[in-house]
Amino acid sequence: MLLDSYLVPQAIVKPRSFIGLMTLYESNYLRLLRLIPEIARLDGCFRSRVAGDCDLHIEILERCRYTVTLSLSYHLETDEGLLIDPDMTIRVYLDGQLAEAMSIDESQRHAALRQLIGAHRRVLDLRWQRNIVLNKWLEYLSEQGHLVLER
Repeated sequence: MLLDSYLVPQAIVKPRSFIGLMTLYESNYLRLLRLIPEIARLDGCFRSRVAGDCDLHIEILERCRYTVTLSLSYHLETDEGLLIDPDMTIRVYLDGQLAEAMSIDESQRHAALRQLIGAHRRVLDLRWQRNIVLNKWLEYLSEQGHLVLER
C-alpha cells in the first residue's frame, strides 16, 4: 500500500488531468482509511470526539458490493439551533481504493474552508474543488486525533 506522505496533490503538474484527479482520490482514500479503519464493514451512524475540536459525525448512507457512500460533517450547536457544517457526501470505491467527494455544501461557515474553496475556484473545476477540500479536511481530522472504530 502506498503511504499518503508520498502523494502530494498540490504538486500535481496538470491539475485537471485524469491521472492527477485519480492521485487525489487515492490520497483521499488513504486519509479516510486512517480516520475510519473499518470502513469496509461499518454501517450506521458514528461520532468521533476529540478534546478541543467539534464532534465529527459519520453516517453510512449506502453500502454496495464495491462502494460505500457516507456523510461526513460537524454538528454545531448555535443560537439558531443545530448547524451541520461542512456537510460532505463521499463515495468510497473499495475495489479501486479511491474516495471521491460527491457533494459539499457551498455555503461554508468555516473560514479556512471558505478560503480554500475561493483560492481554487478559478483553477479547479468542481471535482477538484470538492476533493482538495476533502483531502485537507481529512488531514486536519487526522492531526486532531479523530478516529472512528465502532459505536
